[in-house]
Amino acid sequence: MAVMLGRHHGGMNALADTTLLVENYPAQRPSLRVAIVTETYPPEINGVAMTLAKLVQGLQTRGHDVQLVRPRQQQDADALQQAPALEEVLTRGFPIPKYPHLRMGLPSKKQLVALWTVRRPDVVHIATEGPLGWSALQAARKLKLPVSSDFRTNFDAYSHHYRLGWLHKPIAAYLRKFHNLAACTLVPTRQLRTALEASGFERLHVVARGIDTTAFNPALRDPGLRRDWGVAPGERVALYVGRLAPEKNLALLASTFNAMLAADPNLTCVVVGDGPSASELREACPQARLLGSQTGQMLARCYASADLFVFPSMTETFGNVTLEAMASGLAVVAFDHAAAGEVIAHNHSGLLAPLGDESRFIQAAVMLAENPAAERALQEAARATVMGRDWRSIVEQVEHIWTGLIHAQTLPIPATWQRLPA
Repeated sequence: MAVMLGRHHGGMNALADTTLLVENYPAQRPSLRVAIVTETYPPEINGVAMTLAKLVQGLQTRGHDVQLVRPRQQQDADALQQAPALEEVLTRGFPIPKYPHLRMGLPSKKQLVALWTVRRPDVVHIATEGPLGWSALQAARKLKLPVSSDFRTNFDAYSHHYRLGWLHKPIAAYLRKFHNLAACTLVPTRQLRTALEASGFERLHVVARGIDTTAFNPALRDPGLRRDWGVAPGERVALYVGRLAPEKNLALLASTFNAMLAADPNLTCVVVGDGPSASELREACPQARLLGSQTGQMLARCYASADLFVFPSMTETFGNVTLEAMASGLAVVAFDHAAAGEVIAHNHSGLLAPLGDESRFIQAAVMLAENPAAERALQEAARATVMGRDWRSIVEQVEHIWTGLIHAQTLPIPATWQRLPA
């Protein structure tokens, strides 16, 4: 909109008319300099890495300057390719037991203090709570930088699945201390926020996960891929996508697949993912086709070429695969927990079993194996349910939280910050 302001100067024989043109432009959004610290990032394949990459891409699209601090991985040995406006800072690391292709960052407080003293970020966001994350927390506090954190993984719950139940309380105490030293912690669901608040976590903000409904789309259904799986016309596919590890409740997955096969012997069970429990799953359900890890369009084709999605995990903080399956038009069977509990309306856009009730879980899956008509109704509602959950709105929400930390300073500063060890 242009506003015309004029002024006339009178004279005996002449009239001068000067005009000032004022343009009304919207206020420019401030550009932030954000340091993101994580111990996992693509091309590593896990929910934390993939959702963090979406956040980084969204921040770049909105004009922010992103510095990514992470451990050096094997794929970095040849060359480091940096995206526009993304500075990658690689730190030392060590292999994670049972996952040798992944590395955990070593303490790097001194290096981070030196780095951020020279090029000071507006905000530090810590996505993982390992040694590198703790170093980043210390360095940011030393430099009086605003800090936010992510609660993305239930490490304390994992301890029971690795015969380390005695570590549950120490891990939970460490996580509580870690996140309470940040100005705020982002959690993906209201359910998780309630649970963490009951455990003493403070200043929690619910920030959900988005889904790219173009990348995950029923239109990618591939008859050729289904033939490769041995699926005849009119037959159906039950799919699981995720890490093959004890915390994913794979014993229940095998039991569920076997019960579904008993109800429909023509059903094909497909597993996408890899991990230390692959051989155990293969032995427990020999009829299942294990495809290993898949990414990109091949992963999307696997989703779209299936019909049912079975997800027995009870340790998720969110479970991105639930949204990916729904966007791909699959009928989902899951526990009333994490993303499934937040997004799925039972008997409308999927089937939910009460958390921990494994018999109800198997019953729901068998019901779909026996009832293709019910499956089709759930498939249609599933995609419609997630169509509005785009990443742009998620990134804008995070941006708003960070802007509040930097400028408004509306969140209280924890007294425990003053006791952070040097």
